[in-house]
Order: sequence, then C-alpha cells, then structure tokens
Amino acid sequence: MKPARPLLAAFATLFAVATLSTRAATPPPAPPASQVFYQVFFRSFRDSNGDRIGDLKGLTAKLGYIRQLGATTILLTPLQPSPYYHNYFATAFRAVDPAYGTLDDYFAFVRAAHAQGLKVYLDEEFQYVAEGHPWWRDSICKPHAQYAGYLLWKDRQHCVAQPFLDKAKWLGYDGRDIGIAMVNLENPAVRDYFRDLLLYWADPHGDGSGRDGVDGFRIDHMMDDLDHKGLDTHLFTDFWAPIFQALKARRPTLRILAEQAGWGYGTKWLTDGHVDMVFAFPLRGALVSLDKRTIVKAIRATDAATPAGKQQVVFLENHDVDRYMSEVRGDPAKARAGAAIELMLKGDPLIYYGQELGMRGMQPKNVGKSGGIPLTDAVGIPVREAFRWQADLEAPGSAIWYKGGQWFWKDRYNRSNDGVSLQEEETRPDSLYHWYRRLLALRHARPELRQGSQRILCDDDSAVLCILREDGRRRTLLLVNLGKTEARPRLDPALAAGPAWVDLLDGGKPAPVDAVLRPMQVRIMGTPE
Repeated sequence: MKPARPLLAAFATLFAVATLSTRAATPPPAPPASQVFYQVFFRSFRDSNGDRIGDLKGLTAKLGYIRQLGATTILLTPLQPSPYYHNYFATAFRAVDPAYGTLDDYFAFVRAAHAQGLKVYLDEEFQYVAEGHPWWRDSICKPHAQYAGYLLWKDRQHCVAQPFLDKAKWLGYDGRDIGIAMVNLENPAVRDYFRDLLLYWADPHGDGSGRDGVDGFRIDHMMDDLDHKGLDTHLFTDFWAPIFQALKARRPTLRILAEQAGWGYGTKWLTDGHVDMVFAFPLRGALVSLDKRTIVKAIRATDAATPAGKQQVVFLENHDVDRYMSEVRGDPAKARAGAAIELMLKGDPLIYYGQELGMRGMQPKNVGKSGGIPLTDAVGIPVREAFRWQADLEAPGSAIWYKGGQWFWKDRYNRSNDGVSLQEEETRPDSLYHWYRRLLALRHARPELRQGSQRILCDDDSAVLCILREDGRRRTLLLVNLGKTEARPRLDPALAAGPAWVDLLDGGKPAPVDAVLRPMQVRIMGTPE
C-alpha cells in the first residue's frame, strides 16, 4: 500500500491490496538462489470441502500443478484470523483462519510442498490489529492491563486506540464496520513477541532444522516510520534488524522479501532494512506500458538500485494491482510479450495465480464517488477472483466465496466457458498456459537466465527490445518487437556473425539473430549447449 496517497485512495489501495540476544553474530548471507515465485491469494485458489472458500487441503492437492508449471516457491497471502476476507489486520497471530483449516492442515501443507521440492513463504503483516484482537479487546480503558502497552493509544485512559490512517472504522465488503489499531512496535516486548512468532513459523520444532518451517517471509507494508506518523520510528534498526538477525541465526538460508512502502526501487530496504529482496514496482509499471524506452530506463534504474547479493522480484501482477491481461486489453500477443520479458530478465520472477491463464480483472475506478462503488475492501475482489480450474466457473473446487448479489459478482471478469481456464487451455498447444510453461522450462534449462549477467543491446530508437543474458560462454538473447510495424534488431555485426545461434522457441534450430520480427513477436535465441 502507498501511505503517501490521500486517505481514501490509500484505503482503496490497501484493500485492493492490505528482547533479542545480540551476543550471537549474524551469519554471512546465504548466496541468493534463483527462484520462481507463485503467489496464491489463498481464499480464491482451491476449495476442498464445498464451502466455496479456498483452503489448505485444496492448495495441498494442487501442489503438483504449481510445480509442473515451473514455479519453485509458493508465496501465500496471510492465513491468520481476521475480520477481513484478505486476512490482513489480524485478530490472532499464531493461528490459522478456521475457514482455511487447522494448524495440522497447515503443517501438512508445508511438508507436502517440501516433499515436492517447493519452498514456502508466508506473508506477514503485524503493524496493526483489527477490532477483536485480545490486545485491544482486553485493554480498552484499562491502561494497566497486561497488553495495554502493545498498542498505541490516543488518550491516557487507553479508551481510544491510535487508528490506521486516522480513520476509526473501515468498512468490509460484508457490511461490517471494523476498527484497525496501530501496534506499538517501539515496545521491546512487542518486538520479542514477533521475533518469537516468526521463529515459530520458520522453525516450529525449535531445533534449527526448519522441519515443517517456512523458507521465507514477505513483510507487508514495511516502513521505517510507520505511516509517517512519528509514532513507530527507527523500525529498520530497532525492530526489523533484530528480528531478521534472530531468524538468520536460526535458519541461515531463510530469505526476507519486503513490500517496500511507497512502491519505489527499494534500495533503503535492501541496505538499511537488511532484507534480501524487494518488489520491482517501477519495472512492473514499465512492463505494463510495453514501451521500449520506458522499459530500458526502468531496467537500468532497477539494476543500479540493487546492491550486490540482493534481489528484485520481477512481476506483472499481484493482489494489489490490475491483471496484466486486462492492462493490455485482452491482446494475447501483448500478454505473451510481457510474460517473455518478465521471465527472461535478471531477478526472481513472480507469477500471480491465474496469470498464466490470462485471467482478467481490474479494480473499479469510481470508488467512493457519487453513483459509484462504496469504499470497502471489496474494491480488490476483481483482481482476486477464483482460480479457473474448470471451464465452468461454478464447478466443484472453484473458490467463488464472493458469489452473491453484489456488484463484484454481477460484474465479475471471469465467466464460464470463456476460454480462460486450465481445462480449456491444457488442450490448446498455443494457449497462454503453454507459453508460460515453455518460458519457465527455458529459464530452468539455461543457467544464464537464472544467474547470469544482463546487458541491453539495440539501445537505439527502434522498437526492438534486445536483452542479452550471459554466464561464461553461455548466452541467451531475448528479442521483442514492441512496435506496430515489422522491425529488424540492430545488433552489433560481431554478435550476429559470431558463434552459431539457435532459436530456443523453435526446437533449437539454427537461425539468424537479426531476422525481421512482426509486431509483438518474441524470439529467444541461444548459443548451443
């Protein structure tokens, strides 16, 4: 979320979204391993018991699908109980929303994922609590209560909690008005509580083995001065760094991915914040534009902003932004071009569930306006619709928890038999689903795409984007014509006339690298193995 926006816009973005012992030295950071994230909006992925709500058993049953697609790592949205459907703003932290299953179901899922060679990252947001959390419920007007110091208060009597974005109540999609309060992150007891909480998820058995533990965390809305209020300050040094130090001491290979507040390049988070990865938000904006100069500028700025040993997570979609297929107005050629650039660039790519099918969805633009859509957390539902397993949207297993008489069901983007489902696309070799599988197979087969350097070629006024990935003598060259007419890549003659090139999208057949490309055509050339 982006707290610098005006109040209403910030709320829309959020919901379209949402004492350490210092004696142990922090171990050296583990070498970054290439990952392909698959982000699951949990409630919308797969239902196992017929209640239309995605759940842990449903996700566990579909781990094979995620692995076969080519992902290596599952990034989950929060699982903790919350009055909100997206499960940000918790009412309990060391727990699982009962709609999703039990703690036993959760640990069974983690074990099953690891058995398939998949890593698991949990999304954590604990800078706030929702009304109903015991820290709040048991401390109202009780300044001496056990957990009264765990929250921030506006009055000495502790009768009014310090609210999120200065609004006392926030309306949910189901009509409930719910309070959200700021947690007192400057309280050492709070820091210790969350340190122990994350250690529990990372190492449930407490023996350093990580058995049943997650492999990383996503930190939602990470800030140094929470919401720029001057109430929770110096968080990078005093709150986050000690927690991350404890996690790395216990699990040296565990990784921290931050959603940097403000959605910039994230350099301060990678340096001062001591995280391993941030999201490449500016690059995502450039990829939406499909404009060569904009993309080249964003690639260079992203590379310059990323210290050695740190990573950017490259993405087209997530639970806070519009679906890429809708961004390109349903143009399959543009969807393929965007996917190819994302998956061939330096960084760890992220695929948002259903992106590989071309699922559509855009957040409404008339939120809070006269005659428009009310300002609730429902504004994010269009980009969080049910994963399309079957051609029939309402087939068993479909997580259409949002079905009903409200606008987000009536105006839903995904419809039965619209061609955008796994069932329909598996049988079409030319489908977007198979395009993603081919690209991901290439990424796994070519070391230079996972760990190699990156150079921008054809740096001219032509419309052909040329990205060269290299690792020793191995080379892969991405060529994409982002223009509206045919174009030929303007490559250095020495490169074109050098060692033989093969077309990696055409069975590895020898081919010239400077052949003419149609508008939005993608070619991926490589040096033979």
